[in-house]
Amino acid sequence: MPLHELAGKPAPRELLPNIPRLVSAFYTNKPDPSNPEHGVSFGTSGHRGTSFAHSFNEDHILAISQAICEYRAAQGYTGPL
Repeated sequence: MPLHELAGKPAPRELLPNIPRLVSAFYTNKPDPSNPEHGVSFGTSGHRGTSFAHSFNEDHILAISQAICEYRAAQGYTGPL
């Protein structure tokens, strides 16, 4: 794999996300469950998605947390995570 030209250097300002806008999108953008592009996906290094594209936001965190709780209850798990 070739070394990226920006490796080891600070990212240029134009590549950095607008953090206040990203945080706002996390809480205000709502995913459409019928739209596959709004689903969060996971890879070997974590989630793949962004609040800007409705693909990782508060609703996703709540749904994932609920699914974990329901799975643990169904399996009879009661200990800490």
